[in-house]
Amino acid sequence: MPDADETTPLAAQLAEDARRRIRLQGVTFPRPAETRILTVANQKGGVGKTTTTVNIAAALATGGLNVLVIDNDPQGNASTALGIDHHAGVASIYDVVIDDVPMEDVIQECKDIPGLLVAPATIDLSGAEIELVSMVARENRLRNAIQAYLGRESGDDRVDYVIIDCPPSLGLLTINAFVAAREVLIPIQCEYYALEGLSQLLKNIELIRGHLNPDLHVSTILLTMFDKRTNLAHEVASEVREHFPAETLEASIPRSVRISEAPSYGQTVLTYDRGSSGALAYLEAAQEIAQRASTPTNSQMASAVEKEN
Repeated sequence: MPDADETTPLAAQLAEDARRRIRLQGVTFPRPAETRILTVANQKGGVGKTTTTVNIAAALATGGLNVLVIDNDPQGNASTALGIDHHAGVASIYDVVIDDVPMEDVIQECKDIPGLLVAPATIDLSGAEIELVSMVARENRLRNAIQAYLGRESGDDRVDYVIIDCPPSLGLLTINAFVAAREVLIPIQCEYYALEGLSQLLKNIELIRGHLNPDLHVSTILLTMFDKRTNLAHEVASEVREHFPAETLEASIPRSVRISEAPSYGQTVLTYDRGSSGALAYLEAAQEIAQRASTPTNSQMASAVEKEN
């Protein structure tokens, strides 16, 4: 076979992927000083919230960390993608939030990825919004359950990351996730209207900060469905980085058939095709998240809201 060069886009992509595989081979991620709790949220649907949740969690776990995914979306897609049993009757996050069942009683281990735990969602969660309305301290129920669970963990068995997947709405389930977390990870699709609704999401986060959870902040923005062949994708990425320079990851997630196919096999892209461009991109994003030491300040958040307005 002739030697490969990088004079065509395909050859350049193959060469870049080969370099990334070598760089990420066997990499381990640093453990945080304390458990980091992230809510993955965006009021806009179809931006890759669940895909980001499961693949970032899988990447962190393959990097040697202990990760708990909480599927807080009634659709249960995160549970499906991680190969977790979540049919009706299975103990789930619904039982935790509504019936005060301890978190450890509903958690299942992901059989394909050591170190990855999942609190699944079942169809019962679809009625939780209505049931929560009349409950005392309804916004704090998930936070209390997580803190009780983390309080029992210690040493090497401690959970390093808790990642909460949310529905594409701002109901009581999402509010519970915001109150439970310290950080928000926002996936943004690299397409037209990408920033639509983001201003309102940031305002809602500020409301949560002011009334329910002063520690909450947007720490991470991840560009998803990035197609480097189009000018539009580059324009959207440039606009996001201009508005949120400190929060936006250098890594971006490409459009990928492998990423789309993996959930149908009950897998993440890292177990479905670890050498694919999508898997490598999520590994890079997880590495960047793990290595980031700083978080945005209140002034940065205020500035972001002003720019969006």
